Amino acid sequence: MPAPFGLIGYGAIGTEIGRVLTHLGETGALKAVLVREGRNAERFAAVHSADALCGNGIRTVLECAGHAAVREHGAAVLRAGLDLVVTSIGALSDPRVAAELSAAAQGGGRLLLAPGAVGGLDGLLAARLGGLASASYTSIKPPHAWRGTPAEGLIDYDNPAEEQVLFDGTAREAAARFPKNANVAVAVGLCALGLDDTRAVLVSSRKVSDPLGVIEAAGAFGRMRYETFAHAAPANPKTSLLTAYSLLQCARLGQGIPVLDLL
Repeated sequence: MPAPFGLIGYGAIGTEIGRVLTHLGETGALKAVLVREGRNAERFAAVHSADALCGNGIRTVLECAGHAAVREHGAAVLRAGLDLVVTSIGALSDPRVAAELSAAAQGGGRLLLAPGAVGGLDGLLAARLGGLASASYTSIKPPHAWRGTPAEGLIDYDNPAEEQVLFDGTAREAAARFPKNANVAVAVGLCALGLDDTRAVLVSSRKVSDPLGVIEAAGAFGRMRYETFAHAAPANPKTSLLTAYSLLQCARLGQGIPVLDLL
């Protein structure tokens, strides 16, 4: 059973974490879930402030509630000396948020990235030591998975073409324009050439049924291409189920990629 941990958010990812914990017989490890007033977290204890969350004897907090949650609660968790594992890593594309979390981490907490939501980050980290010349991340999703995002307005649903490029730019630009769709691009950027020199491409495609992510990089080390085809969460086609499993493994193993060392 993992060490006691807390959770911020109980949407598609949080619900899947709860389901897996129940399947494994490890529900006792999740001590509290931070949700908005008026919401619950099924069988788990719901709290409505970071102070209440951090006061449950936990060592790690898993965030799966979006950029606003990182901005609102991240610093408080780190100041309490707890490790914070984030999925909404795109929030760090804002230098002010990155600076605030970096200062808060002086309290002893670590800001960690869950590496398993997209494979290949460990290879990028190794390759950058040897010299990276180029790095990119391409996010390919079916048209319906872009609904409810700024990208939706760019899709021509009457166009017979199987694929449409919605964005091609830097990871930082992707995070600013498409905050719900660029977290992995930011993760790749942090592990590769940085947010301003790592390319991000967002594609609407009828060729895929679920999210497909492609990392490509080249440099003195050679070349790499890593693809992750992950089934989407039933409650949210924008999110892969693998994200939930990655977060939970970070809690179980007590580790992740230290984000602040990469800024």
